[in-house]
Amino acid sequence: MKRITTPSVSRRSFIRTSALAGGGILIGFNLFQACKPEVTPPTDIVDIADLNFNDFNAFIKIADNGMVTIFSPNPEIGQGVKTSMPMLIAEELDVAWKNVHVAQGALDTKNFTRQVAGGSQSLRQGWEPLRQTGATARQMLVNAAAAKWGVDPSTCSTENGIIKNSNGDTLGYGEVVKEAASLKVPENITLKDPKDFNIIGKDIHNVDIDKIISGKSLFGLDYKEEGMLYVSVVRPPAFGKKLHDFDVTETKEITGVVDAFKFGDKIAVLAENTWAAMKGKKAVKAKWVNDSKLENTTDHDKALTDLLNGKEFNTMRADGDVKKAFAAADKVLERVYESPFLPHNCMEPMNFFAHVTNQKVRLVGPIQTPAGTARRVASLLERNPEEVSVEMTRMGGGFGRRLYGDFALEAAEISSISKKPVKVVYSREDDMSAGIYRPAIKYKISASIKDGKLTGYHLKEAAVNSNMYGLIPNFFPAGAVENYQVDVAKYDSNITIGAWRAPYTNFLAFAEQSFFDDLAELMEVDNIQLRLDLLQKAKGHTDERIQYSPERLEQVIKTAVEKSEWGKKPEGVYQGFSSYYCHNTHVAEVADVVLVNDQPVVKKVTCVVDCGIVVNPLGARNQIEGGVIDGIGHAMYGDFSFKDGEPQDTNFNTYRLIRMNETPIVETHFIESDIAPTGLGEPTLPPAGAAVANAIKAAKGVRLTKQPFVKNMENKAVLG
Repeated sequence: MKRITTPSVSRRSFIRTSALAGGGILIGFNLFQACKPEVTPPTDIVDIADLNFNDFNAFIKIADNGMVTIFSPNPEIGQGVKTSMPMLIAEELDVAWKNVHVAQGALDTKNFTRQVAGGSQSLRQGWEPLRQTGATARQMLVNAAAAKWGVDPSTCSTENGIIKNSNGDTLGYGEVVKEAASLKVPENITLKDPKDFNIIGKDIHNVDIDKIISGKSLFGLDYKEEGMLYVSVVRPPAFGKKLHDFDVTETKEITGVVDAFKFGDKIAVLAENTWAAMKGKKAVKAKWVNDSKLENTTDHDKALTDLLNGKEFNTMRADGDVKKAFAAADKVLERVYESPFLPHNCMEPMNFFAHVTNQKVRLVGPIQTPAGTARRVASLLERNPEEVSVEMTRMGGGFGRRLYGDFALEAAEISSISKKPVKVVYSREDDMSAGIYRPAIKYKISASIKDGKLTGYHLKEAAVNSNMYGLIPNFFPAGAVENYQVDVAKYDSNITIGAWRAPYTNFLAFAEQSFFDDLAELMEVDNIQLRLDLLQKAKGHTDERIQYSPERLEQVIKTAVEKSEWGKKPEGVYQGFSSYYCHNTHVAEVADVVLVNDQPVVKKVTCVVDCGIVVNPLGARNQIEGGVIDGIGHAMYGDFSFKDGEPQDTNFNTYRLIRMNETPIVETHFIESDIAPTGLGEPTLPPAGAAVANAIKAAKGVRLTKQPFVKNMENKAVLG
């Protein structure tokens, strides 16, 4: 394969095909009048509202002036799918991107499937179905034009929304759309050869960028309706507490407050604006009683350590005989790696609109799981699922937090009780203290060495409330070590946890990739060569459970060595290496660190990615670089603790995030590929922490095994 090098210093839908009643057109798209060659489409998106569209189906609309509207079905959380998914349709439909307007699709379980933003799967799952939608539409239009001309469809071609025959005659898509609608859907569709792509593989600006930078209404917090009330919610101040009694007399006296009432163990304050709602919340007098144990971070630390040192585990994978390998070993290396809870801290706090009436339940807001949330709301309110609709706004970050929809359920319940349209709005303090965190985890990794060879590898995990996914034990080094075992144990807690960007791998990659460097040192071999040698062994493995490709992982490693000038940097530049596979993508990273006043400073990260075909390189780089910076920032600074069940950080004055002037240069390189696209929203985050930790080890001789780094180094590290 060739490499595509893209240096930079800046910083996921199946389509259902069905038949119309009476034997009409049956594809997952909407065709409307138009596309005439002599018409110039408008460039101002505002004009879209003035165009004449005729609804044909769920994905595509074409107006009589040539403008094409493509609906993006999946939630947009900043991962770029609102741009990249329509690119797939437009490519095969064969229209010019400048003539395309993209609109966010609402929840539609009849025409769309997997309307989810999670697991970095949107593009991977939609790659062929979305292209087939565009290609099917294009072929039906061609067939209709060919019938009108009395020629063979194979003699016709398309370009930029225009159909042309061998005689030079042309027809716009809109001129044949009605005829196309009466034709049988072709069963065999030919997709473009990647070498013929005109849109896929090109840098395409985010379709919402103008609205984002000019502050136009776009996000959930922007959404409002006439008569809507804003809601601030009083929640238990600590995990393990429940509501005993409350008084809202003073709250109701505040100007702008409309009502306040209890629902469950919470109190809702409804007001005409957020200021009054939040002020009213502060005036609520509530008494709380203990419902379960009030936990502390020290409790979690001891419980996880006890689990690691205990014997009660669930074995998720066991190859060979680990015990025998360790018993025969000349040397054994063992390390323990520790990470804290982490909140999600989306820039846009949680919020959601709900209007519950006797006829329907209307939900609007930023959500990663619209279908699941609709089902939960229907169950909560004991309503028919068909009565619940969900409209999706753009999200100011998700990182897994908006998978859960608890805030949408709050809005729905409050609207149902109040009989008013309401919008629940979290404050930053609400956002950080209401729960659903990355779980605290500890790993114990052990390796056995015999005659200078790695003979055994044993990974033990102890985590709060949940253990690693079943896929993860099949990642590297599974298949590369004859005796390999993964055991897990969990501590049950009343603190709610959930997916956090690149679940589990976000910390496991740091642990394993740090461990491999120490293992290489003990074995007295080159740290990168150790990885490559293991990959050579993995190439002969036939276990279908293995998730990663040894060949692809090998290539990103070798390319990272080349592009980072590994081992060739001038004196004073210390390098750290890390490679990892997750979310179907292979990544290798090299961090360059220098010492400033004897403190390590991360200056640059070289990142090599094999994510298959790169649909939108511009958006891909944004995801890659953002993931690297996020990974470094949380490894360096992310910390979150509890005292008597209460979170100890509730805003950014005490919770440390990476800052603008601390972000390193991220240089991105893609491996050219003809394989279908894989994930990018998450895979570059996991390796970042280990690359930095390994560089710090080279610079300072300090092996970091606990996050955050700045809290656990003898001399605190800073970025810059």
